[in-house]
Amino acid sequence: MNSDQLRRLFARALSASLASPLLLTGCGSGGISLEGYTPPACDGGSLSVQGLSPAAQTDFVELRLVADLYTTPRQQTLASSGTPCESATQPVACNAELEALSSEEGFRSLCEPDCYAYYLVTTRGDVVEAHTSEEALQAFLGGIDTAQEALLRVFAEGYSLSCTELEKGAVKANADGTFNVVATQGVACGEGSNLTQYLLEVTPSGEVRVKQAHILERGTKGCTVGRRPEGLRSDGSVACADALGQHFALIAHLEEASITAFLRLRDELALHGAAVELQQAALRSALDEVAHTEVCGRLARRHGATPERAVVAPLPPRPLLEVALDNAVEGCVRETYGALLAHHQALHAEDGEVREAMVRIAEDETRHADLSWAIDRWTVERLPSAERAAVRAARQRAVEALRAEVSAPTDGALLRTLGLPEPKVAVAMVDLLSRELWN
Repeated sequence: MNSDQLRRLFARALSASLASPLLLTGCGSGGISLEGYTPPACDGGSLSVQGLSPAAQTDFVELRLVADLYTTPRQQTLASSGTPCESATQPVACNAELEALSSEEGFRSLCEPDCYAYYLVTTRGDVVEAHTSEEALQAFLGGIDTAQEALLRVFAEGYSLSCTELEKGAVKANADGTFNVVATQGVACGEGSNLTQYLLEVTPSGEVRVKQAHILERGTKGCTVGRRPEGLRSDGSVACADALGQHFALIAHLEEASITAFLRLRDELALHGAAVELQQAALRSALDEVAHTEVCGRLARRHGATPERAVVAPLPPRPLLEVALDNAVEGCVRETYGALLAHHQALHAEDGEVREAMVRIAEDETRHADLSWAIDRWTVERLPSAERAAVRAARQRAVEALRAEVSAPTDGALLRTLGLPEPKVAVAMVDLLSRELWN
């Protein structure tokens, strides 16, 4: 995928349109009624494994977390129930096997940014077993006939459950044998992002169905689209009554942070033996970001805002896998969409100075996206298959997060002035890139 190919794909994406996304009800307090619900049973802040009624009775159940999946995996016990190896005929051998057991797979795998997963460990007689997939978890549970089993199924599906806030974690049994569970997904971090509350129905067979969705919190402007360097300590928010001033101050802050991101990337490419052409492209991208910082800072000051200086903590060079994961998310997804967004603004912004600025920025960001894909090709050729799969999974999670961000309602007047797409159009653009590029 080179710059010319990206431009052709962008031209198609700019004219794409699809049906409106899932309609979310309401915003803020209100939303889902919590009458009759109870909080999850928790153990030290983690979902408890007491109250399960598995298909085959066990002596012991333990919920484990494995972190740093693709570097140096670390195992951690989160909750347990029962007595290990209680009915074993050879308890010493059983306990030794339990102590030695570990897994690098799980039924809930995430990278945020470290990669981790959850799994269950059980003992029954002399048998010590790890349940590391959703299918294995469902086989262990059998029919879902307790509230805690319903909560565990929802947790395994990737939803978050609060132990203390009912609106973010709750369960209720229904007369027909199903369970209603209230859970959340997402984070309120960045303009357009949302923390969304879900009302889910869990059937006796373990199927999880979405019945209702409600935005609990909308993200602030502290972390938004762009190549954000690891170690960014400032959020770019400023006190300004003018929404345009706030917007451009934030963009200028992120553009300045991107200078550090590209300089760090240049050094890491050199460390890992990348071609000089890739190193030089990263340096050129850093110089582009200097110009973008100046342009966006001028636009911010025009509307009465002074951008905050970007503060980025110094960090040691990263292993190749971490470089590849960061590039997949910040480059292949967020920068690629950012380049497309700049082209949209160059065509549609009502403000003439914004249009003029975006013409230059769109061309630069297209080259940055091209660099991201070149780095992606270079890194994946040098990674083992499990790490390549981790990079693909991280990219896909970033696509889903981006789709959620762009679908959120935004002030119409701001959209027109800046030339930003309406949420429905933005989702269409993301979906076209997803079909033809990110997948």
